[in-house]
This record gives sequence, C-alpha cells and structure tokens, in this order.
Amino acid sequence: MMITPLTPMEFKRRAAKLYPDKIAVVDDNVEFTYRTFVERTNRLSNGLAALGVEPGTKVAVVAPNTHEMLECFYGVPQMGAVLVPINYRLQPHEVEYIVNHSDTEVLIVDAEYSHLVEPIRDAIPNVRHIVQIAHGGAKAVPHALDYEALLRKASPVDRAVTIDENQPITINYTSGTTSKPKGVVLTHRNVYMNAVDFLFHLRVAYDDVYLHTLPMFHANGWGGVWAITGVGGTHICLRKVDPARVINLYQEKRITVACGAPTVLNMLLQAPHVEEANITWPTRIATAGSPPPAAVIDRVQRLLNMEVIHVYGLTEVSPFITWCEWREEFEGLSSEEQAALKACQGVEMLFNGETTVMRQDGTEIAWDGREIGEIVTRGNVVMEGYYKQPEETAKAMAGGWFHTGDLAVIHPNGYIEIVDRLKDVIISGGENVSSIEVEGALYKHPQVADVAVVARPDEKWGEVPVAFVVLKPGAEVSAEELTNSAANAWHTLRRRRTTDL
Repeated sequence: MMITPLTPMEFKRRAAKLYPDKIAVVDDNVEFTYRTFVERTNRLSNGLAALGVEPGTKVAVVAPNTHEMLECFYGVPQMGAVLVPINYRLQPHEVEYIVNHSDTEVLIVDAEYSHLVEPIRDAIPNVRHIVQIAHGGAKAVPHALDYEALLRKASPVDRAVTIDENQPITINYTSGTTSKPKGVVLTHRNVYMNAVDFLFHLRVAYDDVYLHTLPMFHANGWGGVWAITGVGGTHICLRKVDPARVINLYQEKRITVACGAPTVLNMLLQAPHVEEANITWPTRIATAGSPPPAAVIDRVQRLLNMEVIHVYGLTEVSPFITWCEWREEFEGLSSEEQAALKACQGVEMLFNGETTVMRQDGTEIAWDGREIGEIVTRGNVVMEGYYKQPEETAKAMAGGWFHTGDLAVIHPNGYIEIVDRLKDVIISGGENVSSIEVEGALYKHPQVADVAVVARPDEKWGEVPVAFVVLKPGAEVSAEELTNSAANAWHTLRRRRTTDL
C-alpha cells in the first residue's frame, strides 16, 4: 500500500514544489522566498549532522519569533531529530533543568538570551555543542558556534531521511507552576493533524499573511509554524510583541491572520491611538489560553475589525481540540451577545478526535448548561506521553481519556463552556464561585483594562474572591462601584448559563 507518513515536513515539500518564488518569510528587513527558506532549513539539517546530530537526538532552541527560530522547526525534525523549544522568559536554573531532563545534546540560542545559557554552561554536561544566533551587540556565549557560519559550510541538499509518523517531533515543557515542568512528547502525526485543524478552522489559504504574535516556543506556535507553509502563506516574524508595532505591521503588510492569548488582544486595545487603526480588509485572529472575556472580544471586533476565533486546547493535545464554531442563527444577535457566544470553547474540531465533559464516574454530563464536569479528550492529537514520567502520563490518561483539569458545562446545542480550572474554583460559603466568571464581569466595566481574580482566606466564608484590577490610563473608579458593577454583570452571566445558547 502507498501510505505517506503524516508529518508536517510534507508541508515544506509541497511549498518548495508549488511556490518556490513566493515570499515565505519576512523578518524585519530580511525576506526569503520558499526556495531560499528550503535551502536554509536543509543547510541547518546538514550542519547539525556534521555536529553528530542523528535521528532521535534532542536539539533545544531558545529564541524569539525570528526566521532562525522558524527554520529550527524544519531543519531539526526533517532529519529525524527531536526539537525542544524552550521559553525564553524562564530563569537560567529552569533552562538548566529542561536541557538536562530532555537529554539535549545541541543547544541553539539567540544572543539576546545568552544570559540564560552562559551561567549554566558547566551544569549541562550532555550538551556537546552550543550554536548561537547573532543579534546586534549582544554578548556571546564563550566557545559557541555561529549559526550563519554553520549554515554556510553545509549543503543545501535535502537529506531525505525517512520519517515514521509516530516518532517524536518535539518535546514541549509545561510551565511547572506547582512542580517541575513536564516534557510533553508530541509525534509527527500529532502535530500534522493539529496543523490540518489549524488550516481548516482558521480558514488559512495561499494568499494569507500570518503574523507570529504567538511565541513559537509555546506549543509550537499552536501549529502555525507548519500550517502556514502548507498552503504557501507568508510568515511575518516578530521578535517582540509591541502593540503599536503590531498595529503598524497590520497596515504595512496587510496581515490577514494571527494568533494570540487574550492578554495579547487586550494589549492591542491599549495601543496608542487604537481608535485610528485603519484595518479595512478581512482579518482573523485566533485566541486561546485563559478563556477570553466577552467584553474584550467585542472591543477587538468593533475597534480593530478583527474576526475573533476562539479555540481551546493544551500543549498535551498539540494543542487544539475545540473551536467556537460560528452559525448562521447567531448573526441576528447583538454584538454583545455574539461576543458572549464567542467566549465559549465551542465544539470539537474536525480532525482531532472526540472531546466531551464528564462526571467523576466517567459518564457524560447533561447538555443543560448547568451541570459541571471535566473536559476530556481522546484521538489523533493527544500526546505520546510525558517524557520520562510514566506515572504522570498514566494519571493524565486515566480511563482512556486525556484529562484537561478544566471544569465546564455543555449547552443544549453541544457548545462547551469552561467555568474554571479544577484548582481555581473558589468555594465561598459552600458555593462554587468561578474566578473566570468574576473576571468576565469586571471586564465589562468601561474603565477596566485588565483583571485577575484569586481566592483569599475568610473566617466566615472559608474563602472569598479578591480582584486585582488595572484601570485604563487616567481612569478613576471606586472599589465599591467596581464591586456593584461586577455583581450585577456576574448575576447576568449566571442567568444566561441557565438558558439555551
């Protein structure tokens, strides 16, 4: 039988064949066609091979959203090696743990982040080579190889390594806020299926121009690092998310699609002169992470003319499993009602497998918008497991489902809506209070720029919600007014949950 392995490396092959002269990557003043991009990724593979990298070798990279970082997502996996993208916002000791735990042998680092590597050089004994990407006058890591020099010495010819779709492609480390980070092992098949979901549900096509506002290290840029290439779209790299710069890039490059956490959406709303942004062409921005407040979605769609597509998932599921599918019957609703709908996590994506909400006994909850259970999923995008942590893997996969830890309801139309994380529910006087719901209520106040709600111990109620609020520049509002406004909005949200979507 003729079976082609499911790997995103096929996307690069297709782009090289069909779009060799199309602009593939723009990174400030640097532009590459797909022909050049393919040659550079091949040179990276051959350069790493000269350093002893072979199938199964772990290659870590610490870099922002530059063309070199994008090249690593092809140059490393296409030779059968495993990429370990590392969060450049971590501290040196955290980078040390990830490098050692992942068994990394080659470490690629952007010079801007050399301060994360230099102090730990003697504490990462398995690393045989450090390759540094030059950046301005940034300090160099002693004895590091130069990235561009490595590429210049290497052949631009494809190594033509046979890929098994079930072999690891990346190990992505989770945040580890309460324990050591866990390494999520994703396979070529996992990320291929996720990229297909990305293409289909975000409606990505040949003429799209994609802005990398989302960190590529974060769940492989949600799959955008590969999906955009698959249809010959253009990657616009962005070293740092500056709201004013993002708005300017939209206008200069006519950006049509992007991804970002709700925090990024809120940052764009705070950009100077955001009301004057002249984005008149159709644009989409996918958002996920923490559930986006409906008020933020509404403002982004009205002020910036961006269609907000709410997706949901976790690193462990490559990372997409649901999206807020838009239906014709929603068009007659007010903009506020539409935004509230778009804040839902929605329905399972087409290619990932099955997602639902279950009770503790393993049965599905009622589709009534009231009963609460845990979101679980199984299928094509669920990770192979946690690297070198079989006990944690078994716990996460109990009962043949991956357990997300997110609490949600299912509405009568099948839409899933998160009410909180298991660990974030505030139990006040015996009542479960969702921190997400309270945050959403506070966001509705016109003077609120950002908010986070946490629990505070209380002698009478056990614990009570406390909000930390950032006001818009120049705004003045009392705590009492915010409390009253939030209480009214919160009760409205609770009433809405008892009605059909």
